[in-house]
This record gives sequence, C-alpha cells and structure tokens, in this order.
Amino acid sequence: MTKPVLIVGGGPAGLSAAHALASAGRNVVLVEKEDRLGGAPILSGYARLVPSHEWAKDAIGGMVARVDNHPLVDVRLNAQVQSFDGQPGAFVATLKDGTSVEAETAILTTGFTHFDSLNKPEWGFGTYPDVVTTVQVEQMISSGAGIRCPSDGRVPDRVAILLCVGSRDRQIGREWCSKICCTVSANIAMEIREMSPKTNVYIYYMDIRTFGLYEGEYYWKSQEEAKVKYIKARIAEVTSDGKRLLVKGEDTLVKRPISIPFDMVVHAIGMDPNVDNMTISSVFGVELNKYQYIAKPSTYAHLAETSRPGVFVAGAATGPETIDDSIAQGQAAAMAALNYGSALVGKAAE
Repeated sequence: MTKPVLIVGGGPAGLSAAHALASAGRNVVLVEKEDRLGGAPILSGYARLVPSHEWAKDAIGGMVARVDNHPLVDVRLNAQVQSFDGQPGAFVATLKDGTSVEAETAILTTGFTHFDSLNKPEWGFGTYPDVVTTVQVEQMISSGAGIRCPSDGRVPDRVAILLCVGSRDRQIGREWCSKICCTVSANIAMEIREMSPKTNVYIYYMDIRTFGLYEGEYYWKSQEEAKVKYIKARIAEVTSDGKRLLVKGEDTLVKRPISIPFDMVVHAIGMDPNVDNMTISSVFGVELNKYQYIAKPSTYAHLAETSRPGVFVAGAATGPETIDDSIAQGQAAAMAALNYGSALVGKAAE
C-alpha cells in the first residue's frame, strides 16, 4: 500500500487537489490550521465570485462538502506541521499536537494573506471608520445587511474604491500586481449599485487590468450598465472635512489636483505572501522567491514542483492568483504528485 499524499492548506487549491487525488483512489491527509476548510473565500466571507457570480458559500462550500464527505480524505483541522523529515516516498510530518503523519509526497496550498491597510495610513484606514476594505464590503454584501457606513449605519450617497492598495507600490515593498483586484472592484461596484441604486460609485485607478475575458463583463459593463465612474488619478491622502471623507490627489488625465467628498472609501487590498511563509520554507525545506512567495521552477518542465523533490505547490502560495486558476493548479499538482508517486513505485520494483 502506498502512503497518503499530505496536503497543507484547505483553500480552493487544497480542496481541488484533495478531491482529484481521492477521485483517483489515493488516500489524502489534509491539514488546515483554521477550524474549518474553505480558505479566504469562506473565512473572509466573500460574496459573489468572479467570474461565475456564484456565492462563495455555495461554490466553495460545495468543494468543502465533497472533500469532507470523501472516505479517502482525512481532514485535520486546527493543525499545523511542525516538522517534515524524510525522503520522497517516506516523508514523516509531525503536527503540533505531536501526531505523526507518513506521506509519499506533499502539496503546499498555503495561500496568501490580505494586505493590511494599516500599512498605508495616509489613505485613512484605521483613522476614519468609514474607510474600509474590499473584504469588509464583501462581508456586508454576503451577510445581506446591505452597504452601510460603519460610523452611523447610513446608506452612503457616494462611495470611492481606491485600486492598488498594497499592490504596485515600491514605497511599501509591494512591487507586484495582485492580478484580480481591478476585476473584483468592478464587480463590487456593480453589486453596490444593484443593492443601492441611489449610491454613486467611483473607482480611482492608475491602470485598469481586467485581464483576459474580464474586460467586457466587468470594466465596460460596470461603466455602461451600472454607471460606475472611473477616475485616473494618483491619490495623495484621504482626510475628512468633519462631515465627509475627502479623497485628495491628482487627476492624471487633465493634470490638475482634485479633492472629492465621499461617504465611504474602500481600499481594494492586494495579496501579500502568507505571513507564515518563512516558517513554511524552514519546515518543508523549500525556497522562497524574492517576493517571499514559495518559489517554483519553470512550469514548462517542472509542473507544480518546488525546490524540494516530492514537495509540490499550487495556488496563491506561489503568487497572486485567481480562485479559478488556483483550483486548476490544485488539480495539476495532484497529477504531478500521482505521477511522481508512480515513478517511485516503479523504481522500487526494479
């Protein structure tokens, strides 16, 4: 009997990998440090997903259910790997509770951390209660409570969404584009307009990166149908006049300063490396790239591999990623682990 595949992280990529392996008849041990599966979409209370428009609780919840109910998947919640020793085919992972898990291979699907807007204090988060993040707005939408200003519960007349908060910002050490924020922000803007048609929504941007097939459905649709207004600008600061928030900066199209009042300002927060990546790198013996995500070699010849043989990686653990692509990468990592395991068995039989 071959040993199980160890999967670390129970978000979309980990759930996808676990289901793919179990469907192929392989035993899986799925380790998740939180008290439930689902990753950021469930733990952070996402609303409708891009591009399917399904509610996160239904789409990702369905993935959780099929893994939870599969007899070949052993789910370990509130668990973390403290040490990982051995060789491919004979790894031993020791969990923090002292439990040992033998594994043939391992897949790291440890995801990302949302950027903390306190690291961008000049844009008002932490100073003004009505400066919130896209995650907080998603929670408002998914809860059914509607769009409300946290300070007094009123429905906002004007909402500003500021793009690239914690992305493409060398001053705070975030040189990367977080890939999905523009599209998610356009989606949130349309949802606000749908829930509160009298609320005007403005999106402040450096550039719009609704890549691939998202351009028409989100960028143009948000303008032409939902009447969301786009302002190309460099934001200097978010302050208050005592009654409303003021977004101050430069309109970079007409080259003039602007100061516009809003009831609510939303930070479109980017994707940071998992805060635990230094520990993960040390425990699993895998290298990180210069941005502190888990490094992987060229995909053309090394599908889902890391710097350590027998340890694979998928999803936002390697960099900013969409949910759909994370799911696809989870399946690819499962195939890579299966192939690697088959090769080990073949060598052992020679």
